[in-house]
Amino acid sequence: MEVSEVRTSYDIHGTLKEVFGYHQFRGNQEEIINNVLERNNTLVIMPTGAGKSLCYQLPAIVMEGTALIISPLIALMKNQVDFLNAYGINARVLNSTLSKSESNRVKKEAIEGKVKMLYIAPESLAKEDNIEFFKKLNPSFVAVDEAHCISEWGHDFRPEYRRIKEIIKGIGDLHLIALTATATPKVESDIIKNLQMEDATIFKSSFNRKNLFYEIRPKKGAKKQLIRFVKEHNGQSGIVYCWSRKKVEEIAEFLKVNGVKARPYHAGMESKDRVKNQDDFLNENIDVIVATIAFGMGIDKPDIRFVVHYDAPKSLESYYQETGRGGRDGLEGHCLMFYSYNDVMKLEKFNKDKAVSEKENARILLEEVIQFSESSVCRRKTLLHYFGEKFENDCGYCDNCKFPKEEFTETEAVVNIIKAVQQTGERFKIDHLVNLLRGIANQYVVSYGHDQLEVFGSCEDFDEDVLGPMIRQVLIYGLLEKDIETVGLIKVSRAGEEYLTDPYELKFSKNREFPDSDEEVEDVPLMNGKGHDKLLFDLLKKERKVQADKLDLPPYVIFQDPQLEEMATVYPTSFDELVLINGIGQGKARKFGQPFLDLIKKYVEDNDILPPNEVLVKSSGLNSKNKIFVISQIDKKVDLEEICELKGWSMETLLVEIENICNSGTKLNLDYYLEDFIDEEKEDEIFDYFMNSESDSLEDAMEELGEDYYSEEEVRLVRVKFLSEVAN
Repeated sequence: MEVSEVRTSYDIHGTLKEVFGYHQFRGNQEEIINNVLERNNTLVIMPTGAGKSLCYQLPAIVMEGTALIISPLIALMKNQVDFLNAYGINARVLNSTLSKSESNRVKKEAIEGKVKMLYIAPESLAKEDNIEFFKKLNPSFVAVDEAHCISEWGHDFRPEYRRIKEIIKGIGDLHLIALTATATPKVESDIIKNLQMEDATIFKSSFNRKNLFYEIRPKKGAKKQLIRFVKEHNGQSGIVYCWSRKKVEEIAEFLKVNGVKARPYHAGMESKDRVKNQDDFLNENIDVIVATIAFGMGIDKPDIRFVVHYDAPKSLESYYQETGRGGRDGLEGHCLMFYSYNDVMKLEKFNKDKAVSEKENARILLEEVIQFSESSVCRRKTLLHYFGEKFENDCGYCDNCKFPKEEFTETEAVVNIIKAVQQTGERFKIDHLVNLLRGIANQYVVSYGHDQLEVFGSCEDFDEDVLGPMIRQVLIYGLLEKDIETVGLIKVSRAGEEYLTDPYELKFSKNREFPDSDEEVEDVPLMNGKGHDKLLFDLLKKERKVQADKLDLPPYVIFQDPQLEEMATVYPTSFDELVLINGIGQGKARKFGQPFLDLIKKYVEDNDILPPNEVLVKSSGLNSKNKIFVISQIDKKVDLEEICELKGWSMETLLVEIENICNSGTKLNLDYYLEDFIDEEKEDEIFDYFMNSESDSLEDAMEELGEDYYSEEEVRLVRVKFLSEVAN
């Protein structure tokens, strides 16, 4: 079949709009999909949130037969299948969670041609009875998701992934699409070799996640910094990563005590508790998950607004993958890491019992983390360089760009660095080159005769903590390059050879210092240019939660945050207007849209909003309206629960509103409510605490009073009474 025939025989644009509700493809999605439809082997390297799932889901829908999707985690399969079923696509899983009868039912349905996508674990793929079943299926193609699991240099190496190609050969002559969100040049090479995809068309999207803000702070007073950071993102979804199960439990409890809806997640928990915490996070019953890296690959939640690494990651690939879970909907995500060199030393101790080669691999990966963390170079530029991508200018959207460090220029030292790589035969790592250039005649340098080289001691005026980062910045400039086959070694690039004949000044940044003192670290502000109606957005989000609970679906399956934001910008009040919103097809609008249209209609009428062709609000006094409403209801002695019902708010939203009113200087008399809500003796004790306390901090109050005896709600309401009577 000619390529042109293939391209015209499938209506991929119609399917995109009708099924997924999108008007156009993103990036190179269309080119990838056509390559799959032409039955070519395909390797897709695309960052999280860029839409790589669509690259196999859409071809699976339009092609005859059932696509086999190999996926490493049960939770990941479940999320994908729930998502597809919500769009009306018959997708199923075949894994260890199914009973024998359920498994047989899925197989029967698939053989009858009713299943478009069958998600399977690599372990299930290898079972003999399943192989016989696959042969009867007439599979359309095989998709290998999370393909980096094939490589021992990938951040999540799975030995069973190495057998995929051998098993597929036993099923038939099937073409492959392998997909991953993280792959260094070395990992990319391993995927191609292991899956025998030397003929594959490779599609490598930019790894640049423009909406993610990268920040690294010294790990000093980390708990205090953490709680302040999380409170700044109040009500938003976030993940906090820790190494150990013990630390996960400790930090989750710490956040909970301080009024954050947080839960732990780690492999040592009971399975039912782990699943419940994950589901509560997906369903927006809690805001924050504190987790080991056991949490993540199965999470397809688009509206995670922040990712915190309380402990340093084990590799930059892990860091990129974990931070990539933030902002998958294209809106901003804040990625914060607390860094301490002591953490890295602890990680090295964890590796001491590993095999020699494995230990060396782990050490090299940790060195990359150290250099990334301590560097003053643009975070995005450094991260993209690690994945083999050149980024010309500084991004302006990371801590190093917003708060640049001292810079200096060099020419001669750059020449000597390049010559040192050449004169040592391109067979040594950065730490050896640093010793050689600084004139350190240690046993290793002398044993190779490198103390006799022309460049020995040519950079003796540079400290070790300046010269090492300089060499890494020369790598980023493209004058040196990494050896793909032997990780850790560096070579001279063609640009480096040209530099030697025509050298010029290059600019370098001094590394960041991570002081030992407990000095405060200035918070880096997040840019926010939103133009939507925040109150309407909150109401739509609440309605989404109500509908999600009714239908027993994660909220994002109904509508995602960008779609709610667009609703809160253009105020659609009819079915025809709703389907114009990006990502909402006719099927989805029919299935889920009516309650949202009803809410928007009422909101537009109540707030005198002009038609959406102008999208202008006559009155911008929504906050003042809320303030007047709350004050009047409290004056009428209306129960707080009833106020929540009248406004469609949660108690948390009302409490924040009450606290804001009180903090602005308005007296609120809550005695009528407190009489029935709290024991008089407890109320007096809380009141007395604030009377004698040095601050009105809720965190300090909960710690002093004890959360076992006083609820946060009780303390907050009595604090309002105290401030109203004493401060206002």
